[in-house]
Amino acid sequence: MKILRNLGRSANILLQKIGRVTKFIILILSNLFTPPTYGGEILKAFFQIGWMSLPVLGLTALFTGGALALQIYAGGSRFNAEQVVPAIVAIGMARELGPVLGGLIVAARVASSIAAEIGTMKVTEQVDALITLSTDPIKYLAVPRVLAATLSLPALIAIGDSIGILGGYLVGINRLDFSSSTYLASTASMLQISDISSGLVKGAFFGLIISISGCYCGFHSSNGAEGVGKATKSAVVGACVFILAANYILTEVFFNS
Repeated sequence: MKILRNLGRSANILLQKIGRVTKFIILILSNLFTPPTYGGEILKAFFQIGWMSLPVLGLTALFTGGALALQIYAGGSRFNAEQVVPAIVAIGMARELGPVLGGLIVAARVASSIAAEIGTMKVTEQVDALITLSTDPIKYLAVPRVLAATLSLPALIAIGDSIGILGGYLVGINRLDFSSSTYLASTASMLQISDISSGLVKGAFFGLIISISGCYCGFHSSNGAEGVGKATKSAVVGACVFILAANYILTEVFFNS
């Protein structure tokens, strides 16, 4: 009976968390397109989430594309298939590595920042002050960040894909003895619109996951600095796990279609 009670208690806690998260998501989505609109906060969120994430995302994509070209060349040489390097680098970056790595990098940077910022406001009663001033905290704090992350992630991933393909190109012509025209022609002939669009759709979903994870953990933080630290950790871990899960689901959808 003790084991059954523990299982029931754990299941009850899990269902309560799922319910709170679902309610929070519905609350944010219901406030996305209703007035008032805080334009200054939205522009600030776009700058912090989109523009400030570009350097680290670009460096990650550049080295990933170069390493991918080396790995594919090493594997393809066993089957005399070295010529597939440009095509697989382009397809791999556009469909999988670009969106996933971009989402994880932005999750590590943005989800933690959102959770820490909102969590600090929560424990120092600044969120309560907003309510006192007749300002909806969800509308003022969460909605701008959700909008900015959802819209800026596809753009970041598109730039990251381009930089990753550039990294493979630089390695291909400097280390693997590809000619520039052959590499570019192979990339252009094999890369399709569906490869690019699937990665951009993934980016929009990943941005939504990152922002909601950071906002939820921030709004539900407590117990001072320790609670803010736990909220920050939970935001990053949750965002990364759900990004990987969503990536598999979306890949299944695009593959079957």
